[in-house]
Amino acid sequence: MVTIADKTVLVTGANRGIGRALVEEALGRGAKRVYAGTRRPLAHPDPRVTPVTLDVTSAAQIQAAADQAGSLDILVNNAGIALYDDLSDRAMLERHLAVILFGTYDVTQAFLPALTRSRGAIVNNVSLMALAPLPLTPAYAVSKAAAFNLTQSLRALLAGRGVRVHAVLTGPTDTDMTRGFDIPKASPQSVAKAIFDGVEAGEEDIFPDPMSASIAEAWRGGAAKALERESAALAQAALAHAEPIAS
Repeated sequence: MVTIADKTVLVTGANRGIGRALVEEALGRGAKRVYAGTRRPLAHPDPRVTPVTLDVTSAAQIQAAADQAGSLDILVNNAGIALYDDLSDRAMLERHLAVILFGTYDVTQAFLPALTRSRGAIVNNVSLMALAPLPLTPAYAVSKAAAFNLTQSLRALLAGRGVRVHAVLTGPTDTDMTRGFDIPKASPQSVAKAIFDGVEAGEEDIFPDPMSASIAEAWRGGAAKALERESAALAQAALAHAEPIAS
C-alpha cells in the first residue's frame, strides 16, 4: 500500500475543484513535494508545491513536466472537461477523448518510468459516468468509460512492475463542472480526503462520496468486477509464459 507522507505527488487539473482539493489534502498528509499541473500559471504559498504548466493534450508540455519532476511516487490524473452535447457532433466527442482518455494515457506513459522506479501508484479520476451515462453529457460519459477501461487494463499490465492503479468513481461534486445541476453534491475537500484514504487503504476502485459509496459493495462483489479479476489473471498468466521477442 502507498502512503502520502514523504512522497512526491503530481496532480493534473490542479487549479480548481477536486484537483485543488487533492493538492491541499496531499500537503495535509505530509507529502514531500506536490507538482500542481495546470494549463495556466498557479501560485501557491506552500514551498512544497511546484507549479507545472501542463495541458494534458500537449505532448511537449507533458514531456517537459516529466523531465522537470524526475522522480514521482503518485500520479493523479484528474484533468477533465465536461460540456453539454447530444452526440451529434463528432468534434465534441473527440475533444473530450483528447483530454480524458488520451490525456490520461499520455501523461501516464510519460511518468511510467519514474513510477516503476518508485513502485508507485496511478490514480485516475474516472467518474460514476464510466458505469452509467448522464445523457446530458454523453461525450463526457463515453470518455470516462474509455478511461475506466484504460485504468483496468493498466492495472493488470503494470501489476508485475509493482505499480498500483486506482480508479476513482466520483459522483456529483460541488465544482464548476456541476454548477448547472441542482442535485446533492459532495464537497471537493471530502472527495479528496476519501480518494487518498482509498489509495492508502489499497482500494482498486475508490467510491469517494455518498452517491458513489452507495454502489461500492455491489460493484466490488458483482459480476463485472469478478470478470475483470479473471481477465487480469489470464493476462498475467499469458505474459508470464510469453516467448521473448527476438531483436
